[in-house]
Amino acid sequence: MKANFVEELKQRGMLHQMMPGVEELLAREVTTAYVGIDPTADSLHIGHLVSVMMLRRLQRAGHRPIAVLGGATGMIGDPSMKSQERNLLDLDTLRHNQEAIGHQLERFIDFDRKSNTGAKLLNNYDWMHDWSFLDFIREIGKHITVNYMMAKDSVQRRLDGSAAGLSFTEFSYQLLQGYDFLHLYRTEGCKLQMGGSDQWGNITTGTELIRRIEQGDAYGLTCPLITKADGGKFGKTEKGNIWIDARYTSPYAFYQFWINTGDEDAYRYMKIFTELELEEIEALYKEHSQAPHLRALQQRLAREITTMVHGAEAVETAEEATRILFGQNTHAALMNLNEATLLEVLEGVPTYTVARSRVEAQPVVVDLLAESGVFASKGEARKLITAGGLSINKEKVTDAQATIGADALISGKYLLVQRGKKNYYLLIAE
Repeated sequence: MKANFVEELKQRGMLHQMMPGVEELLAREVTTAYVGIDPTADSLHIGHLVSVMMLRRLQRAGHRPIAVLGGATGMIGDPSMKSQERNLLDLDTLRHNQEAIGHQLERFIDFDRKSNTGAKLLNNYDWMHDWSFLDFIREIGKHITVNYMMAKDSVQRRLDGSAAGLSFTEFSYQLLQGYDFLHLYRTEGCKLQMGGSDQWGNITTGTELIRRIEQGDAYGLTCPLITKADGGKFGKTEKGNIWIDARYTSPYAFYQFWINTGDEDAYRYMKIFTELELEEIEALYKEHSQAPHLRALQQRLAREITTMVHGAEAVETAEEATRILFGQNTHAALMNLNEATLLEVLEGVPTYTVARSRVEAQPVVVDLLAESGVFASKGEARKLITAGGLSINKEKVTDAQATIGADALISGKYLLVQRGKKNYYLLIAE
């Protein structure tokens, strides 16, 4: 028996608003539903994941998802929840972004063309680029009044809160998105549009066009905009968005984002972003509450989402890397760590440089550390060795006369020097 899509959204905290008739539609037929994504970058970020997970759950409930990339609307920019107008992108950039995002979506939904629930990836530029301005306002614009458009929250918010006001370009966005829904209703039999709660106004414009032009019934459903427990914006760090593309956010940094979430956030995110059954999530939360310092909830959350996005191998690497700074991993594991992950893990750690030729000459460890500046003197290094407090590459140095060579370099370039339990230094051989 297929899952009840709406009921699952409710139980997972993923339902914000829904038009009457949605549940009846889903019970009556295999329903085609779409989510729009403006390809303003060549990667999804985790702010997109809520909508993507809705498509994923819709498909698993026996329905047909469509992802619409806004090649046309992406040239304009949606004013919803924005305080100022976006930079407009050219067609070549948008096409590049579209291709990249399409590949990413394949990680989440099944695009099997032979299945009646197989997903589709479309670009609204393909049905918008032949429209002339005059034709569009004559054929489509005449069906929606300015009064109707002005009443939308997204419009009023910009008019009330921005000194720059709202350009006609942005004002027209809801009409273009509304036409997307009309086009998909005609060509794909799409009767349901989904999105974040900030999209409600755009969605209802689409249902209104379908009602007025086609005398058809169409529906909208939104999910809440996800925020952190402290009210902060979800998916943002001091460095910006957390991206799906490993070029912009490494699997390690992606894993760490979820590891570092608060308890209540982790509990909510577990329900939204993982495939775990609700009963298992409740059991995990209860277990976590008994010993929150172990962060079992965060660890499971990070493992589940990182596996879905980057694969099991990336999780193993991220978890191995995480153990470096906590002293739990072995020398062998450290030596197998790739350069990118090593540098990610050790970001902010003091670095020192030394000539590679000097390392190749197999110097005494205390000499190398003093020459590089890691220690102020050889005597200081010897004293630490005697006290059992010096490790190189996670191996304790016990002999003040020990030497080291190029074969000890991680990725052929690095030495990880540890002073005591928590003080790390990175020696770079160049």
